[in-house]
Amino acid sequence: MNKRFAAIAPHCGALLLALTLVACERAPAPAAASPTAADRAAVAALGRKIFFDATLSGSGRLSCASCHNPAHAYGPPDGKAVQLGGEHLDREGMRAVPSLRYVLPRTPRWFKEHQRDPIEREIEVDSVPTGGFTRDGRFDTLHDQARAPLFDPVEMANRDDASLAARLRATAYAAEFARVFGAAALADDRKAVNGLAMALERFQLDDPSFAPYTSKFDRALKGQARLSAREQRGLRLFADPDKGNCASCHIAAPGANGAPPLFTDYSFANLGVPRNRKLAANADPAFHDIGLCGPLRKMPAALDDKYCGTFKTPSLRNVASRQVFMHNGVFDNLADAVRFYVERDIRPARWYGKSASGKIERYNDLPAAYRSNVDHLTAPMNRKPGDKPALDEAEIQDIVAFLRTLTDDDVQS
Repeated sequence: MNKRFAAIAPHCGALLLALTLVACERAPAPAAASPTAADRAAVAALGRKIFFDATLSGSGRLSCASCHNPAHAYGPPDGKAVQLGGEHLDREGMRAVPSLRYVLPRTPRWFKEHQRDPIEREIEVDSVPTGGFTRDGRFDTLHDQARAPLFDPVEMANRDDASLAARLRATAYAAEFARVFGAAALADDRKAVNGLAMALERFQLDDPSFAPYTSKFDRALKGQARLSAREQRGLRLFADPDKGNCASCHIAAPGANGAPPLFTDYSFANLGVPRNRKLAANADPAFHDIGLCGPLRKMPAALDDKYCGTFKTPSLRNVASRQVFMHNGVFDNLADAVRFYVERDIRPARWYGKSASGKIERYNDLPAAYRSNVDHLTAPMNRKPGDKPALDEAEIQDIVAFLRTLTDDDVQS
């Protein structure tokens, strides 16, 4: 249920004292149970080795860490909009790789499909979809999410359980795997792959590097640092419902029991992001990535068409260290990502360009049938041509300054 959280912390300045934000709590997705024959530490240590092992891929050159680099907040180490994978490392993905930091243990279950209580269904019938792993929420548990890239033909490209299990048996740590999960599990293809995914899951859940909370913002919450005047202005604008209004989806207030905020409510939104014409998939004008409705997931049962084109709200922690933004990596500048929200419908030509006939095709990364799904109600996207922008350029830069305070100390910028 919705709860109101008070100001972030008194030591962060008077502006923060005035903030009252709304956060929506969901039950976290349960992790797969740890095997009874091995302790969690041993499973997590094995998962670390698997995470960095490129020999487990079809190409023999791609590991989980290739796209989720620890020095880059477990995100991509380069400025490419999407990454290359496949058996020959020549197949392009269709979405920007997200960071794995912070969002894993507290990500809620996919909400629309798992409502079972009739009273809850009645109360929440008009709520937006929430939760699940990946940008379209198609995996309900971290265990399932950990398996997926291992077999995706544009990622690690293992053909089946047998081929991956054979690669696992050839690793230097195969004997360790047998000690942790048992020799019988290593010998059985299905059990070997299940243990491999379980180890990856345990590593991501237990290793402190996935949730270090070492940013300047975190130190300010603890009274160990103070945001600058500009950063405080940026936070106030970030939270102000009539200005940036970012905190309406990127929750900035501490959670239950004072848990540091993760800057996401795990809901889904349709922002009308411009088409990234640099992506190979977009060479086909008939191709569209519409998030919850495909092509990577089947449209969930009973999901209204109004959610087609929506993607899950990402955490903004370490966002200033990223080199591309939005689900398709269309922006390569953080200020532009913020500016887009402000100017999308005020100056559409700047963001969508014009066709040969001189027509501006707004929301051009969506099929025409779903363009009416784009959010026009949430500030600052509730403007139209001729309206005054919700933020001026100085205010945009103030928000960017605040977002930089969310970068962990060990992350390369």
